[in-house]
Amino acid sequence: MSTHNIQKIQEVMPHRYPFLLLDRVVDVDLDAEGGAIIHAYKNVSINEDFFNGHFPGHPVMPGVLTLEAMAQAAGFLGVMMQGDTRKPTTIFYFAGADHVRFKRPVVPGDQLKLEARLIGKRSGIWKFDCQAMVDDEVVCIAELTCAEKDLEQK
Repeated sequence: MSTHNIQKIQEVMPHRYPFLLLDRVVDVDLDAEGGAIIHAYKNVSINEDFFNGHFPGHPVMPGVLTLEAMAQAAGFLGVMMQGDTRKPTTIFYFAGADHVRFKRPVVPGDQLKLEARLIGKRSGIWKFDCQAMVDDEVVCIAELTCAEKDLEQK
């Protein structure tokens, strides 16, 4: 079990405000039964820029940003799995989403608990089973694909 604060997250992730959607990583278990798993959080605040237009008077976090938050958690897990073999120029691109289901809207004040479990990897393509929850209620599920890329290679 390992906890990572925002400083460690920023060491690992290339994203920055306003697009870094991980606030805390509370657990990375590389030896979990069923595959490596991560648990992370995104605190949803009314101060998020997207609430200005989505939707005025009825603020709802865009579903694509919930997917992006899950993809960032999955990418963080991928980096942690690489350990000392990871090159600093390696990043993970969000490459696909399958079996996506939104169960309820995410609103200001919610704390998204993000979970991603590795289900397979091959030739730089990583697949994760992901979910986002609020108060132990599933708000989104998806199977996400990330593509590993070394920015030094053309």
